[in-house]
Amino acid sequence: MRIMALDVGEKTVGVAVSDPLLIAATPRETLRRDGRELDLLVEWVAREEVGEVVVGLPYSLDGSLGATARLVEGFAEELRKRLAAPVILWDERLTTAEAEKFLISTGASRAKRRKAVDQIAAALLLQSYLRHRELAAAGSAD
Repeated sequence: MRIMALDVGEKTVGVAVSDPLLIAATPRETLRRDGRELDLLVEWVAREEVGEVVVGLPYSLDGSLGATARLVEGFAEELRKRLAAPVILWDERLTTAEAEKFLISTGASRAKRRKAVDQIAAALLLQSYLRHRELAAAGSAD
């Protein structure tokens, strides 16, 4: 089983997928929001044997949910209708800013950053979720 993470924006969806051991997140692709993205994701979930989908929920810094968060919640609900796998909303505060900072530190051009930032943000989101699962499992083992 793998876990997929999605960084959903108004124009694009960044995709990252875990390894089968649920240790590492790998950025995979940035999909355009053109009306076909849900179908592509459903196909991808089946092909990659994804057992869980984590969708980044963009809370504001004060913890409130704004218009973008409502857009993401609607996207997650549509995905839930199409998948047997659970779809989980996960706090993604600052992942895009962190991804942008990382890409700048690597010397990536503005054009390369624009292409990769959403999938890097999805990978950061997924790595956070994987860490949480690992810590929760370790805590329940005590």
